[in-house]
Amino acid sequence: MAQAPSLQDSLLAWFSEHGRNLPWRREYQPYHVWLSEIMLQQTQMERVLAYFPRWLAAFPDLASLAQAEEQEVLRLWEGLGYYSRARNLHQTARILHRHHNSTLPADHAALLKLPGIGRYTAGAIMSLAFNLPCPIVDANVERLFARLFNLAEPVKAKSSQAFIWGKAEELIPPGKARLFNQSLMELGALVCQPRAPKCAACPLRLHCAALARGLVAQRPVAGKARETIAIRMVTGVLSHRGRIFIQKRLANDVWPNLWEFPGGVIEGDETPEEALRREYLEETGFAIHRPEKLLDLKHSYTRYRVTLHCYACRLAGSATRPRLAAAQEYRWVTPGELGHFAFPAPHRRLIDRLGAGLAQ
Repeated sequence: MAQAPSLQDSLLAWFSEHGRNLPWRREYQPYHVWLSEIMLQQTQMERVLAYFPRWLAAFPDLASLAQAEEQEVLRLWEGLGYYSRARNLHQTARILHRHHNSTLPADHAALLKLPGIGRYTAGAIMSLAFNLPCPIVDANVERLFARLFNLAEPVKAKSSQAFIWGKAEELIPPGKARLFNQSLMELGALVCQPRAPKCAACPLRLHCAALARGLVAQRPVAGKARETIAIRMVTGVLSHRGRIFIQKRLANDVWPNLWEFPGGVIEGDETPEEALRREYLEETGFAIHRPEKLLDLKHSYTRYRVTLHCYACRLAGSATRPRLAAAQEYRWVTPGELGHFAFPAPHRRLIDRLGAGLAQ
């Protein structure tokens, strides 16, 4: 690319002036880089900035994470969602503790063998932590390159991916992989935004093929839209003599090993109250009565949009030992003890909304 030096210099100069002062950019410790990249997957920057220092206070290094219990890790991850990321962090930390002296290897192939580390994350660790010339392509870079090079195919198309990754590698200036890769992502995040891109403020505007052709609004080309599936669910906070029933989900289920209030999908023409009674009987053997509506919560994950109807309920009998059919463990706990267990995000939101009134 004949214009590469000019493009590189313009981008690096812009990043030097406008790059955000993010905590993982201060020392570029491999553990910090890896952690931030995993947290930033499917999660907004503002939320990660709140969680990142909290995590480091609990697990300041790889060794401390490796030695932690899974429930402690999951509890700290609550609110970030996609809990497989936390499990992969924990599992990888244990592998590195056993085999790599609690350090991340500066080896792309070795990184790819670790749980939860794919092409993007391996490239991020190699370039940001070790300043080695590995490309990284996230959604910001895909959008930026779709406009910069006026790509006429959706960015997720095989041909587009091959072009974008190849170009991202080709453009890395010698010895400046760390700064250049961050510059690309930062420009996409702050200037070349999905809607209302700030073309007048873009340091690459003279290089942008889509801008020259008046096609910025048409780039990137939209791919096939994914169908959104609406689901109605119900859950019930069962209280008895000042304690609340919780159960631990199965290891091979959705939200594995997290604690929850029993419930499930509302079937057919069931009312939420009917579904709650059925779910409790199926999952625990408990007959419940007096379900009282608490609130409704909206929750989204992947392509699902869930409406969760939340109830308070009581035991219909005196037996407190369940027959678990959809869980591996149960507890009767006080409201104050709920903070010691890791719950899925909507159940934690329910706990936070109700506070001390849970067992009333």
